[in-house]
Amino acid sequence: MKFNVSSKALYNAASAVSKVINSKNALSILDNFLVRLEGNILTITGSDMENALTARLEVTGTSGEGSFCIAARRFVELLKELPDQGVKVNIDEESLEVQLSYASGHYSFGALQGDQYPQFQADASGETIQFSIATEQMLTGLDNTMFAVSTDEYRQIMQGVNIDIAPDSITFVATDTRKLVRYIDRRTAPGVTGHCILPSKPSNVIKNVFAKEETLNITMNSRNAVIESDRFTFQCTFLNGNYPDYNRVIPRDNNKVLTVDRVSLLNAVRRVGIFVEVDGGLEKFRITPDSILIKSNDPSLCTSAREQVPCSFTGSELTIGFSANYLMEILTTLKGSDVIVNLGDAGRPGVFCPGEQTENTDLVMLLMPMTVGDF
Repeated sequence: MKFNVSSKALYNAASAVSKVINSKNALSILDNFLVRLEGNILTITGSDMENALTARLEVTGTSGEGSFCIAARRFVELLKELPDQGVKVNIDEESLEVQLSYASGHYSFGALQGDQYPQFQADASGETIQFSIATEQMLTGLDNTMFAVSTDEYRQIMQGVNIDIAPDSITFVATDTRKLVRYIDRRTAPGVTGHCILPSKPSNVIKNVFAKEETLNITMNSRNAVIESDRFTFQCTFLNGNYPDYNRVIPRDNNKVLTVDRVSLLNAVRRVGIFVEVDGGLEKFRITPDSILIKSNDPSLCTSAREQVPCSFTGSELTIGFSANYLMEILTTLKGSDVIVNLGDAGRPGVFCPGEQTENTDLVMLLMPMTVGDF
């Protein structure tokens, strides 16, 4: 069995698939790629038994058909260092020796039988739906929400992005109970109704692997999904459980509106945040109609900081506290020149929105306040 292929194309495919392989696997065979040649199509598959990713690329000079397993890490490292030129790959079907050669180099690998590789078995139970979405829209939904996904192992259901699919929109939600993001995209019309909780790992795979694809064709049920593009097929498993009712926790009557330059506020929060207490991370904000006074201090180190930022505020005066790190995450994820914050009182969460919403989208970020003692 043999074929010819561009080293760069082979590296791009193998590198993408390697993102689904765990650094440590209970089954050693999962440290390998499953490589299959059928006609002039080469496929490379990686799996962690909960997710499986397959890349497809066209090759030339083919002879024979079949499959073999090859060590993923070493294969990717070699391809990364090869010059961008055509390479020849020859597989001895008896000894399973894989030989890769080009004009000035020759490399040899040991391989394993392809039938030793475990097949990813997706749960096909439940109603299946199908829809397509522009890749940019899927990536934007994940980009806006993934920073708010919980890392608490005791809140497993929150360790993923909740996706609600309606006939005329898709809603992405993430929360760790301290911050919450809801992003509604009405630019696409799936025409179906569905729901899933996409774990962090598959979310990252989609962001990293499918970024250059135009359209994603998705087939899903309540347990898993198959996401396809021209070059990749990704099978992923969802988190199982009931996600919290996120709409209930977003305040509707925060009637004090703060408008401030996003970058100015972000830079001030970042600088003042250097002086917060390590354990708490509290920054204090005294908001008046035309300015925000930001303060922090760490009594154990005898340090303090304060900075003032101009703003527009419809209330008279409000003192409130937020976590510096969480606030920086929100201000970094939001885009545009201004940020609008709807506030109630010092004990109610702040609702952050971009100054201008992208047409047919609605992005809301909620941040729980921290207790402020003396200002």
